[in-house]
Amino acid sequence: MALSRDQILSAPDASTLPLKSVKVPEWGGEVFVRSLSGAERDALESSLVSNKNGDKSDRMRNIRARFVVAAACDEKGDPLFTEADIQVLGNKAAKPIDRVFSVAQKLNGLSNDDVEELAGN
Repeated sequence: MALSRDQILSAPDASTLPLKSVKVPEWGGEVFVRSLSGAERDALESSLVSNKNGDKSDRMRNIRARFVVAAACDEKGDPLFTEADIQVLGNKAAKPIDRVFSVAQKLNGLSNDDVEELAGN
């Protein structure tokens, strides 16, 4: 069945974005990760491909921390972090950040190819 414009725009998907719990023993508990909206993912990707000084070498700096900041939330789906936390979070141990990033990556349909493309373009 083909969907109409009204059916698509009134679908409740934005209010039911999935959450997934990630155990992070290094941090002493668990973190929830949420699915991003299309606009949130676009903003994240845009922040990775654009920079103010034109230096391509730093585009992927803290990509995992950026994605964790965008997707980490409490059990209600409210964000845990702000963009101001990216640097501090990026300085934490890589293993737990990578674990949370990997779940956020899968939950949001961001493939390794997508990450490589962002780094190259």
